[in-house]
Amino acid sequence: MTRDLTVGSPPKILIQFALPLMGSVAFQQFYSIMDGIIAGRCINADALAAVGASYPITMIFTAIAIGLNSGGMVLCSQKFGARKMDEFKTAAYTSMITALLLGMMAMVVGLIICNPMMTLLNTPADIYAQSAAYLRIYCVGLLFVFLYNICNGIFSSMGDSMTPFLLLVVSSVSNIVLDILFVVGFHMGVASVALATLIAQAVGGVLAIAILLRRLRKMQSESAQLFSAEMFRKVVLVSIPSILQQSFVSVCNLFIQRYVNGYGAAVIAGYSAAIKLNTFAIMLFGSLSNALTTFSAQNFGAHKMDRIRRGLKDGILLSLIIIVPITLLYVLAGDRLMMLFMTSANEKAVHTGQLFLRIAPPFYVVLVIKVMHDAVLRGAAAMKTFMISTFADLFLRIILAYWFQFYWGSMGIWLAWPFTWGIGMVIAVGFYKHGGWKKKHMIL
Repeated sequence: MTRDLTVGSPPKILIQFALPLMGSVAFQQFYSIMDGIIAGRCINADALAAVGASYPITMIFTAIAIGLNSGGMVLCSQKFGARKMDEFKTAAYTSMITALLLGMMAMVVGLIICNPMMTLLNTPADIYAQSAAYLRIYCVGLLFVFLYNICNGIFSSMGDSMTPFLLLVVSSVSNIVLDILFVVGFHMGVASVALATLIAQAVGGVLAIAILLRRLRKMQSESAQLFSAEMFRKVVLVSIPSILQQSFVSVCNLFIQRYVNGYGAAVIAGYSAAIKLNTFAIMLFGSLSNALTTFSAQNFGAHKMDRIRRGLKDGILLSLIIIVPITLLYVLAGDRLMMLFMTSANEKAVHTGQLFLRIAPPFYVVLVIKVMHDAVLRGAAAMKTFMISTFADLFLRIILAYWFQFYWGSMGIWLAWPFTWGIGMVIAVGFYKHGGWKKKHMIL
């Protein structure tokens, strides 16, 4: 179902469009959390640590896929909002072909570098083999990760957030069922957790491509092309900054993971559990940010700046309504949440995760303000300002985490999060207030 985001009440439109996106994120993060729970409870704490140790590496490739998603989504959204349907279809087809090629490249590169990356991260010897096995299997499925993400972006550009949600429900349920079957039923170990994810991603990716191609063929157009060098250039124009931004997030996580790995398997396990819960919360209001990006891009294409400003205010308010209860849950019940992933025998791991959840979540409100302003900048294709805001946050996090740990140990690493979120917020709000993003030449 397509939806015109340039008409109607902004808060109502955002809620209707964002709810399926939030549902998609909830299911996606739910099965990620289930991976950790099944690994930690049904195998052992070392298995949880092994999955967590490889997580930052998998996120590098996911970051590239999400960055490409952003490029395709912004371009397609602006064309859809301007009602240029021939250009919209050409942009969609070009984005899909680009994702196919990049996905195959990522799969090959991932298989080549997985072992060297595990060594570079100083992965402890007692979990190295399990982490490497998990990572190799995950890399085989990267092609489907790229295909699903680009299709998700194109669906969203048409105002359709329900189809990606339904696809993710199918993929997530498949993943959880296969996790239980492989680990609990067949006792296949950590590698089977990655195998379940691979199969589920394949199901989601293939279904997404099939549904999107069928829908595009039904859309009336006169001169749509299968591939356009000009559209490719425009996709790259927006995608490269997004890819760099997303990749830098992952590189930052690699540095953080290396710091954490120096404290042993128990701290790795606690951090792995806490970061999954942290990612769940961030991705939840991040889905509202993605909705606001599409909303802003369509309205930017239609030259409706007042609706963008209204959408920003409504997006922040809606995010706060969602994030405040989650913050309270994490802060007040962090120890019980950790017990979902491990037993009371892993006292150090439980304490590590609980401490993280007491330090970072109270500052989610700061991060909400940052990512919502970033969403408007991204929707207007003001990618330089968007990158500066994000890079400042992440670069300083690496430095502060390294510095703080000399004073407070592993707790110092967690303290870096709120400091850098605050700096990023100030920069993002400043760029938005400056107003350079309103320039008409940013329409692609």
